[in-house]
Amino acid sequence: MLQMLNQYTKEFKFNLNLSYPVIIGLLGHTMVQLVDNIMVGQLGTAELAAVSLGNSFFFVAMSLGIGFSTAITPLIAETDGMKDIFQGRNIFIHGLFLCVFLGIFLSLCVSVSKPLLFQMEQPDEVVVLAYPYLQWVGISLIPLICFQGFKQFSEGLSHTHPAMYATLLGNVINIILNYFLIFGFWIFPKLGVEGAAIGTLFSRCFMLIFIALYIKFNIRFKAYITNLRFRITDLHLIRKIIKLGFPSALQMFFEVLFFTVAVWISGFLGKNPQAANQIALNLSSMTFMFAMGLSVTAMIRVGNQKGRQDFISLKRIAYSIFLLIFIFDIVFCLFFLLTSDYLPWIYLNDNNLLQIKDVQEVVAIASSLLIASAFFQISDGLQAVVLGALRGLQDVNIPAFITFFSYGIFGIPVSFYLGIKTDLGAIGIWIGLLSGLTASAVLLFWRFQHLTKKLILNS
Repeated sequence: MLQMLNQYTKEFKFNLNLSYPVIIGLLGHTMVQLVDNIMVGQLGTAELAAVSLGNSFFFVAMSLGIGFSTAITPLIAETDGMKDIFQGRNIFIHGLFLCVFLGIFLSLCVSVSKPLLFQMEQPDEVVVLAYPYLQWVGISLIPLICFQGFKQFSEGLSHTHPAMYATLLGNVINIILNYFLIFGFWIFPKLGVEGAAIGTLFSRCFMLIFIALYIKFNIRFKAYITNLRFRITDLHLIRKIIKLGFPSALQMFFEVLFFTVAVWISGFLGKNPQAANQIALNLSSMTFMFAMGLSVTAMIRVGNQKGRQDFISLKRIAYSIFLLIFIFDIVFCLFFLLTSDYLPWIYLNDNNLLQIKDVQEVVAIASSLLIASAFFQISDGLQAVVLGALRGLQDVNIPAFITFFSYGIFGIPVSFYLGIKTDLGAIGIWIGLLSGLTASAVLLFWRFQHLTKKLILNS
């Protein structure tokens, strides 16, 4: 037993060295959301709910762009395992071209969808604040998805630091601009919720410029960047990226839509349940970044082993990453159980006597949601990492159906029924989230087992 465990734990150091820059970069994104929510929360519960509602539209569009861009990483990782620089260069330039197009397209879609905010039976005071917020964060999709093209390319080559540097520096800019524009400071106007969105747009533009220059001038990427030209479109390669990227985008879309619907359902219950839902989601997303980082690691390492046709090592390495996220999520589960009564207070200001009743209600609801969040840490983390391993195998179609079933057919109806049709309210919505994530984790793990067993037998 110990010998079997050792073959997995000996991979931990390499896995962590590869994943920690990704985790730090992703945590940087989430920390900005945390700071945004804390700053906006000082304005009131309606403002916090507005950010939640605006982001619900933005995250759906973002999930399609980021999900599509993830196709670049396993394709680059496979060429890296095969030592095929020419093909890697072609994948990079075609993938980046598709990311530019998709960023512009998704930004336009968000802009067109803004009037839907007024037709969703959400609290009026929340919708009025969410409308201008959504306008600016929608524009930020263009630099964000372009940034993802560079990020996925460098991560496919196992260079996970460039995106981390870009994200951390971009986040510093974001926090400073948000403070100036939300509250008004020096020559900057007080824009409230809209100021948070404008700060986010500028920071994402900076991130794109930074990572593009880093890759252009860093010697590690010289073989891929030298004489880089987009002269002739390789339609076969375009189709290959789309064939892998579109189902990957659907996978992320279904998951993000699952949580987005939870935001919308909580809006039917009122602004305070919606604000509490935003707090719990924001805190849960911070721990989820560890799973996302290890998911990228699984995608890279499985892609490398696929390129080398070493399927026994592929399965062993994947299992080591599954074990690692399981350990992390046990710790996160205990953390949320022990701190559920205290964490919501960092978002809200209890000094405003006019809002004290609302604040107390939001904190009480958010505390109960964090208990539910504690129990879905394991399911959420495992499904994300197994999905990364499947992307490394370039298996995306069946996992897309699995995520659709788990979230759309199973999880969302459970959330709606328990949240709206019973007295459970917001906690019922999160029981539905737990149900969908658990179904996804079990089915995706079974899929990975089936594929790797077949690959080993046929090798």
